[in-house]
Amino acid sequence: MTVQQSGRRERKKAATRQKIADTALRLFLERGYDAVGIRDVAAEADVAVTTVFSHFASKEALVFEQDEDFEQRLTRAVTDRAPDEPIVPALRREILALVRHCTADGAAPVWRMIDASDALRRYDESMRLRHADALARAIAAEPGLTRSETAARTLARFAIDAYSLAREAPDPEAALDEIFPMIEAAWEAVRPPRHT
Repeated sequence: MTVQQSGRRERKKAATRQKIADTALRLFLERGYDAVGIRDVAAEADVAVTTVFSHFASKEALVFEQDEDFEQRLTRAVTDRAPDEPIVPALRREILALVRHCTADGAAPVWRMIDASDALRRYDESMRLRHADALARAIAAEPGLTRSETAARTLARFAIDAYSLAREAPDPEAALDEIFPMIEAAWEAVRPPRHT
């Protein structure tokens, strides 16, 4: 298989995935999340039900279709930052970008739908815990890190919570300006683990 064929196949796969996600979100917002089934989404997107499930593990995943990208962006904020840049400011910058994306025009109806659904709220919570775990692993893997794995996990949880709090705030940037100095102070206060 040539690189060109592989590239075309990947683009087609990504386009199908996006079409399914866009169709699902439109239907959910028009009819209500609980009133729309996977078969409805598949029919409207003109794909087989198996195609929907080959791209999305569950109905809830259709709402959070950028889940993997979100997680990768968080971990790359740590792993791809400049060698001399501290972790906390790099995380703040990425969290701000993610909050801006998630509070852009048109996002409010989606968040209202999520807030109104027990299933979507549970999925959102489990997704945030998974993101915190991935972020904690990236932080803990930092060369020369002098803090414990517990400290790395705590920083990751704080960063994920900062995202949620800022997303819900009337002024997300002001919220991050208030939250991140507390996170930075806590991170700086952690002493290297004692060796016995």
